[in-house]
Amino acid sequence: MSNHHNTPPLTHYDVIIIGAGASGLYCALTAGRRGRRVLVLDHANKAGKKILMSGGGRCNFTNYFVEPEHFIGTNPHFCKSALSRYPSWEFIAMVEGHNIPYHEREHGQLFCDDSAQDILTMLLDECAAVGVQVRLNTKIDSVNTVEPDNNPRFQLATSKALNKKDMASGAKPSQVSYSCESLVVATGGLSIPTMGASGLGYELAQQFGHTLIATDASLVPFTFTDKTGELIRSLAGISLPVIASNERISFKLPVLFTHRGLSGPAMLQLSNYWHTGESISINLLPETDVTALLLAHKKSHPRQLIRTVLTENTNSALPKKLLAALQTQLWDDIKDTELANIKDERLLELGTTLNGWQLKPSGTEGYRTAEVTRGGVKTDEVSSKTMQSKLQEGLYFVGEVLDVTGWLGGYNFQWAWASGFVSGEVV
Repeated sequence: MSNHHNTPPLTHYDVIIIGAGASGLYCALTAGRRGRRVLVLDHANKAGKKILMSGGGRCNFTNYFVEPEHFIGTNPHFCKSALSRYPSWEFIAMVEGHNIPYHEREHGQLFCDDSAQDILTMLLDECAAVGVQVRLNTKIDSVNTVEPDNNPRFQLATSKALNKKDMASGAKPSQVSYSCESLVVATGGLSIPTMGASGLGYELAQQFGHTLIATDASLVPFTFTDKTGELIRSLAGISLPVIASNERISFKLPVLFTHRGLSGPAMLQLSNYWHTGESISINLLPETDVTALLLAHKKSHPRQLIRTVLTENTNSALPKKLLAALQTQLWDDIKDTELANIKDERLLELGTTLNGWQLKPSGTEGYRTAEVTRGGVKTDEVSSKTMQSKLQEGLYFVGEVLDVTGWLGGYNFQWAWASGFVSGEVV
């Protein structure tokens, strides 16, 4: 009996998870260990693509020091319950159980020694061990609820995501429908569309009446136009430790000048707290009070030049090329003037600038290179203990699709594991 013209057969699972990334796979293996029949669906041709590219291919999978203040969102308390119930040492224990070699870098960040593939293989092996099914190249066409008398709660219509070869041969997408009691949205954010990021999770949230907090690219480099942009581009490749700040927060980390703007850990961290149109401040010499230094040298070495003082008394903290460029921009008119002949006000102004260079980014590099998406499903409408929707029974949101954004340094992965775990315990 052919089934071509009727509705395709329903395949029933206890739990269906949309998204085969970090939070989806963790939820799947946790639910699978409880004996639940679990299906993971993803439109990509490979599971865990962002895991594989993270940390420069080494996957910064968690951090030794995880605190709620390392996360931002409209409700800063939302992440506390999951993080306390699934601390980072739980994940580290799993990594060690799989004999995956790893190392600690600065600020407690943990990376694989070999490759991010080790983490993905571990997650997929754990899923396979408890019978979790993972289906890739699967497009979600629709999600509907059905009356719960006969128990299934959600129905999903899916079709095969066609590749170029299929399209060339004129193949039609084969359709399959699934049903489940618990539906988990683990679709991630909008970051890095080349990895298959899509807005599906946000669409599903809205379909079920959820509010979205405006999304934005985050953990992302800043871009600059005009003269500042030209100056920065001319210094591409230079990196130095700075204190980067705005009205809300400051980070003492390295900045990297690039052909597109400013990057490096200091800028990525600050981007989590930045809004379009705001200025940022960069202390280029965090170990030195430049004003005090210049004024003191005006008294003790009145014949010295500004650049000499800055080179000799800061352990050459400013790379030569950067110092030359700043001189051209900030004190070109007095570059060959002895300190004795420069007004105190001018030295004060220069010191203030070097200890707090005010810049106004024109924007960021956007989702193309952003590590995460800020904003997402409003957490007030989701249980912080189980990740279940407060508006639709049986619907869960985990990972980056929620309005929870971690700092750079393994925190977004830890949120994925923790939110995946607490939902996996109840779905």
